[in-house]
Amino acid sequence: MRSSLHRRIITPIAIAAIAGLTLAGCSGGPGSTSSSAGASGDGVVTIYGTIADTEAQLLEESWADWEKANNIDIQYESSKEFEAQISIRAQGGNAPDLAIFPQPGLMKDLASRGYLKPAPKAVEDNADTGWSPDWKAYGTVDNTFYGAPLMASVKGYVWYSPAKFKEWGVTVPTTYDELVALTKTIQEKTGTAPWCAGFGSGDATGWPGTDWVEDLVLRQAGADTYDKWVTNEIPFTDPAIKTAFESVGEILQNPAYVNATFGDVKSINSVAFGDVATPVANGTCAMTHQASFFDGFLTDAGATVGPDAAVWAFITPPIAAGKQAVTGGGEIVGAFSDDADTQKVQEYLSSADWANSRVKLGGVISANKGLDPANATSPILQDAIKILQDPETTFRFDGSDLMPGAVGAGTFWKGMVNWINGTPVDDVLTSIEAGWPSS
Repeated sequence: MRSSLHRRIITPIAIAAIAGLTLAGCSGGPGSTSSSAGASGDGVVTIYGTIADTEAQLLEESWADWEKANNIDIQYESSKEFEAQISIRAQGGNAPDLAIFPQPGLMKDLASRGYLKPAPKAVEDNADTGWSPDWKAYGTVDNTFYGAPLMASVKGYVWYSPAKFKEWGVTVPTTYDELVALTKTIQEKTGTAPWCAGFGSGDATGWPGTDWVEDLVLRQAGADTYDKWVTNEIPFTDPAIKTAFESVGEILQNPAYVNATFGDVKSINSVAFGDVATPVANGTCAMTHQASFFDGFLTDAGATVGPDAAVWAFITPPIAAGKQAVTGGGEIVGAFSDDADTQKVQEYLSSADWANSRVKLGGVISANKGLDPANATSPILQDAIKILQDPETTFRFDGSDLMPGAVGAGTFWKGMVNWINGTPVDDVLTSIEAGWPSS
C-alpha cells in the first residue's frame, strides 16, 4: 500500500484495545500523561502516529526550522500498530505528548474516556480561523474541542484519458446519471468494459468499494442522512443506503462495464487497488474511481497527470448539476499532555504556516484555508485544495473511518466483497448492520 494513502487498518486487536479502556475522569485516565496546564515543558515533545517511511521524513522536515527557532525537540515515532498501541499506551501510562489520529472515531473514544487534554485556546482559535466548522467538529467531543486537523485527502475522483474522451466525442459528465450514460456510450463505441476496479488490499480488501458507496450516500441522500448513517441513527438497512448500493451497482455489477483488462465482475475483489493504475496509464481502461493519492500510482505506472496530460480526473458528479459534495480523509492531532511546549507544538501544527511548510515538500494537501494551492506539487493536489477551500463544497469525512472499527473496518469491508461476489444487497446490508456494537 503506498505510504501516501492515509487509510489505516483497525485490526481486531485494536478494536479489543479500544473496548478494554476503562472509563476515566476528565482529569485524565489511569495511565494518562498528566501535567498542569501552562506548566513549562522539558524542551522535548513526543509525537506518535501512523505516518511512516518517506512521509515521516518529510513530516520531520516540515517542522525542522520551527524546532530550532523555538528550542523544542520534536521526537516523532511511527507505528503500523498505532490503532492498537495508542490505546494500550494511554491505559498503561506511556502515552506520547501528541498523537496524530487517522480516524476521528478513535480520537473521540480516547477523549470520551478522559485520556486526552482539551485543546488550548490558541489551537481552537487556529481551527476557527483556518478550518471549516465540519472539520473542527471532527476534533470535538461533547462540545469540548480536543484537536485540530492536520492533512487531508479528497476521495471520489474519476480518472480518465482526456485524449480518449476527445477521440470518442464525449465530455466530462456533470451529473451521476450522465456518468452512467457516458459509461454506456464508451462501451458501445469501444466494445469493451469502460471501467476497471480493484478492491484488493490484504486484510483491508473491500475498502475501495466503501468509498464508492459513501460518495453516493452523500450525493443522493444529503449530508444530514450521511451524518445519521455514520452514527447508526440510520441503519445500513435503510432504503437510502440500499439505493446508494444499487446506484454503484449500475456500474460495478454490470459485466459489460467492468473489469477492463482484468476479468469479470468478481475479479474486482482479487485485483489489488494499486494495480488498476497500469491499464489507466496505458489507455486500456477508460475510467477508474479512486482518491487524490492515486496520482502517485499513475506516475509510477508511467503516466503524466494533468488537464492536458495523458491522465486527468474529475470528481464523481453530483445528482443535480452544480451541487458539489465530496468525501475525504485526514488526521486529527490530539494531546495527552498540556505542558507549555506540547501546547506550543500543537498550536503550530494547527496553523497555516505549518500547512504551507508541509505541502511545499510534496505529496500531501491540507484543508486549511490559509494554504496557498500554488504550494502543491501536482495539478491534482492543487485541484483538491481548491475543492476543499471552496465554501460551496459540502465535505464529509470518510464514513467507514467515522464508524466503529467493527463496522467501518470490519463488516462494511467484508460486505463489499460479498456484494461483488453476488450476495443479494438486502443480505449484505443486514450482515453489515449486524456488526454494529450493541452499546
